[in-house]
Amino acid sequence: MNSSVRKAVFPAAGLGTRFLPATKAQPKEMLPLVDKPTIQYGVEEALASGIDNIILVTGRGKNAIEDHFDVNIELETFLEARGKRDQLAEIRKISDMINFAYVRQGEPLGLGHAVLVTRALVGDEPFAVILGDDVIDADPPALRQMVEVFDEVQGPVLAVERVARDQVSAYGIIDAEPMQDGVYRIRDLVEKPAPEEAPSNLAIIGRYILTPDVFETLAITKRDRTGEIQLTNGLRQLLQRRSLYACEIKGVRHDTGNKLGFLKAVVHFALKRPDLAEPFRQYLKTVFSQAGTDAATAGKPTSADAPRDTSSVAAAKR
Repeated sequence: MNSSVRKAVFPAAGLGTRFLPATKAQPKEMLPLVDKPTIQYGVEEALASGIDNIILVTGRGKNAIEDHFDVNIELETFLEARGKRDQLAEIRKISDMINFAYVRQGEPLGLGHAVLVTRALVGDEPFAVILGDDVIDADPPALRQMVEVFDEVQGPVLAVERVARDQVSAYGIIDAEPMQDGVYRIRDLVEKPAPEEAPSNLAIIGRYILTPDVFETLAITKRDRTGEIQLTNGLRQLLQRRSLYACEIKGVRHDTGNKLGFLKAVVHFALKRPDLAEPFRQYLKTVFSQAGTDAATAGKPTSADAPRDTSSVAAAKR
């Protein structure tokens, strides 16, 4: 697939503190959704959207990401010798997917800084930014939807999603005027507004298509009170020089950056697997049924209050 956007930046230098202790010794981007790490879903989306170059922004302790997308001769030889051709094809597909380049962020100084350190690798062309925490199940892929808008408007495009009013304070929110179905011209961006001050409920989510002039803006963007360079602040400055646009994504988004969102994503993708869907669905029904039984019996005498049947205890001891 030919695309006007050929490169995608994946910021992956965060510490993943929400998932400690699991992320003490492994990147949060490698936590699996069923049997694929979360970051691979984003890479596959990029590939399906016409991207042929991935730039991963990494930090200390992120070598597992590089290893995952690299060739593993020993493993391939082992699988081939054992006749496990399906698994062999699966892991070869990973390393053959796309071209990868890596750059170290050094310090986690915000999303804007993570984008800025890719300047030399991106060069003078439009590029995508994909936040791996947002795993989006969409057809066509979310980034492909955005590329189509970019080709039409020839300007930066931000992915947005409608959220409940009581959730707007967790997102960057846009003030925008509609251009056509699901496409908006942005008037302003507000970072995490109070619900009563939010200009809309259109929240910026983890996909961007940016133009190279954003680097000049980010280079002069001041750090916020936390010491970080925020991409939203850089985009607000860029808005003074050129038009920005938003694309309302059609699909199902999972925020795997928090535990509940991660668990929902595991269930979602497990139920899409032909080999897992039916037995997993039956298991969930059993869990829900048991939960209903537990709720119905809440408040009734516990085993400590009821006469005790010691036969099972005696049998266990025997």
